[in-house]
Amino acid sequence: MKVPIMETSASDTKKPIQIEIFPKRMIKPDTVEGLLNKICSLEGIQRAFIQGPRLPTKVPFGPAVGTPVHHPLRTNVHFGKTEMGLEVLVGRITLELAGKEVMEDINAICEDTLPCGYDIREGRFIQTRQTVSDYAKRGPTADPALYGLYDPKSKIESQVNLLRTNEKE
Repeated sequence: MKVPIMETSASDTKKPIQIEIFPKRMIKPDTVEGLLNKICSLEGIQRAFIQGPRLPTKVPFGPAVGTPVHHPLRTNVHFGKTEMGLEVLVGRITLELAGKEVMEDINAICEDTLPCGYDIREGRFIQTRQTVSDYAKRGPTADPALYGLYDPKSKIESQVNLLRTNEKE
């Protein structure tokens, strides 16, 4: 089943294209790992961003407040040579692409990897300019690749994992 790619805005060919993969269900860590490894191996992927509800480390309220939570889906995932702790239950994946040529490959990867249905939407999902929160957290000389990738509840070390493909960056 080939899912049509829904366009929510007209794309400018000079600007990067942003798409959102929205599965019909939450994705387990092993599926996330396989999907993102395949997607990040494609040429033309500039940024990838995963979203979903946070998996807490401690009980936030109630009689057991402060008790550690050992959630089975809070595991480490591997991307090439990088290992990252998955702190959310993935419900959406946002990608920034260099061009539209990659979109058919992404659709094929999602078709093969995701066990449930999904939608792919085109639009603007990640900020392209520095926000006030970015400025407050990272300062005026922040890396432009990090714009819009700010989580107010996380520590700065665990917010973003940069996966560089070439040695110059």
